[in-house]
Amino acid sequence: MPRTPAVRDSRRHQWEKNRVHHPRSERAGIGATEHDTGLDCSDLVFHADYHHMGATDELADAFGVPVGTPLLKRAYRTRHATESAPFSLVTSYLLRDLIAANPALLDPANEPWPGGTQHQLHTVGIEVDRVEERVTARQPTPVETAALELPCGAPVLALRKTSYDIRGRVVEVCRVTLPGDRTELLFTTCLERW
Repeated sequence: MPRTPAVRDSRRHQWEKNRVHHPRSERAGIGATEHDTGLDCSDLVFHADYHHMGATDELADAFGVPVGTPLLKRAYRTRHATESAPFSLVTSYLLRDLIAANPALLDPANEPWPGGTQHQLHTVGIEVDRVEERVTARQPTPVETAALELPCGAPVLALRKTSYDIRGRVVEVCRVTLPGDRTELLFTTCLERW
């Protein structure tokens, strides 16, 4: 049986930001996975794991903080209810001190959060200004092959997303591993008029 495809459109970030001020009932009706796949919430199985950790050299450099700075590491897996493989492997990192003012953000029981990460950050007074995404293609690791149930020879798309607030601070670093056999990346560039 063919796997459910997903189209990750670069306009998704503005779509998510536009919804930050919408009522919870509206935000809860559709999330990023539903946006990318056209599925309903009832079609999806969502799982989140949270862990506290110190910033590694790479993450400390990305956030501009000392090594060992407390981070919240969040791992997300969402799949179609009729499939066993998730759409992607998502690992997101947030500065713990930046979000600690809202204890609900530290509890995985509150996932999936209506409105996603941008709304979570909004609850502690952070407005996302821009999102940078870097994508490379590579062969999957054995763990990724098993987790994503990839066919032999299928590549993955490794996406690194960095979110900046209106003060220029890095407020989230996210690594997403997308299966190359079911993911399409769509980049839409809106140009300002003369």
